[in-house]
Amino acid sequence: MNTEQLIAHGRARFDHVAARRMLKEKYQARMIFAYSGGMWCAGPELLNILATVPLGDAVLLDLYETPVLVRPEELRGRAMQRWQEQMNAWLIEYEELNKQR
Repeated sequence: MNTEQLIAHGRARFDHVAARRMLKEKYQARMIFAYSGGMWCAGPELLNILATVPLGDAVLLDLYETPVLVRPEELRGRAMQRWQEQMNAWLIEYEELNKQR
């Protein structure tokens, strides 16, 4: 490989890593949603907390550490739906990005 090819390869690799990072940030921002006067981030942490909370109303801390009275079953349903929608979309874009590489 000559120098120009090495430089082109390095730039392509750097661009790919930067694109993956931007893709991650894009979909992490889309995981945030409002419910019951609080802001929540759909993800494993929230889903695990909701799985351990007993049935009935509960007080949980939202993204901004604000205590919010929620219905855990309903919040879990919304969080799971948001999580799956965004993860599926993220996977599709990620696979397209890898094809371009």
